[in-house]
This record gives sequence, structure tokens and C-alpha cells, in this order.
Amino acid sequence: MERGQVIIIRKKSSGHSAHHGGAWKVAYADFVTAMMAFFLVMWLVNQSPSVKSAVAGYFRDPGVFDNEHSTSMMPSAGTPGADANGTATNLAAEQRALGEAAAHIKSELLKSSTVAGLRDQIEFKLTAEGLRIELIDRAGSSFFDSGSTVLRGESVSVLRVIAEEIGQLENDVLIEGHTDSVKYAPGAAYGNWELSADRANAARRVMESAGVRPGQVRAVRGFADTQLHVDTDPMDPRNRRVSIVVRSHASTTLDQAVRSGPDTAAAAPNATAKKHN
Repeated sequence: MERGQVIIIRKKSSGHSAHHGGAWKVAYADFVTAMMAFFLVMWLVNQSPSVKSAVAGYFRDPGVFDNEHSTSMMPSAGTPGADANGTATNLAAEQRALGEAAAHIKSELLKSSTVAGLRDQIEFKLTAEGLRIELIDRAGSSFFDSGSTVLRGESVSVLRVIAEEIGQLENDVLIEGHTDSVKYAPGAAYGNWELSADRANAARRVMESAGVRPGQVRAVRGFADTQLHVDTDPMDPRNRRVSIVVRSHASTTLDQAVRSGPDTAAAAPNATAKKHN
């Protein structure tokens, strides 16, 4: 070997094979999705028949949960859902009844000259939750005194007409208050949260004195400016409103089932059947 010659020794590495990439992530995601579907099916199996029918109706017509639609959550007429007493749960018929109630309220409001200035500020909408009646402020015309929970005289008349009609229904009622994003003075002890809740409560008092049955109002909620009517303009006066929600029986049943858990939901129809026997 000549002096200064460089000797290069090559050694074969016995390390790990090449990286597998992200394929395992896809497999893991599929596994998690399958487990989630499994637990959802297990939950659904333990629900009452009426809840199963409502869920089945959603998959047949998902558009029913769009606020702009008023179609039924129920399956087609050939496959009605039934509770433990064998009573068919016909949501389409219930929505027709709520639609008729809305039409009757509109008719009564048209007859009253007292509320003529507010008629264009009342909106009716049928949704999967039930009938939503919105009393919406606009520039220069409000249902309440400015920044106050005191209802104007014509506003009381509007609420009385609504109360007389929905008091004849068996449906539960929710009352919601909403504000725009105009803030009170910094450091004020009273703000939009308090105002929205107090306005909803003021509406409740009038309605309960005018025909809404005791216990029919199930909740009074204040949302401040968290659910705007005009998303593009938080300061728009139309964001100030009181919403009266006449809940469908299916919406109430589904809500109770989810809150109570599968065991209570499955036992509910049997308890109702024993009560009627």
C-alpha cells in the first residue's frame, strides 16, 4: 500500500425499514369512526319508538332541520312511528296544527287596529323545533321602551293575541330575549344579558295573564347578542327581539330523551302505558 492512500470501508446498516408514511392515520381514523357509529347504534337501540322515528325521519329528509323548510321529520305515511300505547306519532299533522295556529294569530292581528303599527314586525316560521314567532324591533319602532323592559301598550296587545291562541295548544313554550351589540356604559352593573332575559320574562308575565296555561312556559332565556337576526350588522335594531317558540311534541320528547339518558328514555313509554291502564 502506498503511503497516503485513503482506505474507504463500507458498512451495511441493519436499521429499520423505510418510513411507512401516513397510512396508519387513515386506518386509525376509520377505526375511530366505526367505534363512534357502533356506540351511536347502541344508544339508539335503547331509545323509545318515537325517538327512533324522529331520527329515522331526519335521515329520510335532512332538510327538515333547515329553518327555511317546514317539512315533517316523520317517516312516510306507510311507516309511522308509534309509542308504547300504539298511538301514531304524526309530526306532519302537528305541524299543520301549528301552521293553522299561526294563521289564526295573523288573522286576529289583522282585525286589531291597536297593533297596526307592529304587524310588519312579527314573523312566523315553522321549523323542526316547532312554531317560532319573532317580535322584531326596527329603527323607530320597538316593542319596549328604549333600553327598558317596559312593554309598550300595543306590544301588550300583540302578546295577548298570541297567548290566547297558543294557550289552547298542548305544546310547551319557550320565550327568548335577544339584543343588538350596542353596549352599556363601561363598568355598568346591568348589560345586554340582563336586558334580554328581563324582556323575555316581561313577555312571559303578560302571556301568562292572557291565556297561556300555568306550566306551559318551560323556559325563559336571555341570549344577549349571541344569536343575531342580522349577522352582517350586529348593531342593526332588528337584532333586538323576543322569540316565542311553541315546541313540537317530537322536539320535546327528543330533548327529554337525550337529557335523561337511554335507560330513562326506554322506560318512559312503559311508564305512560301503566298510567293509562
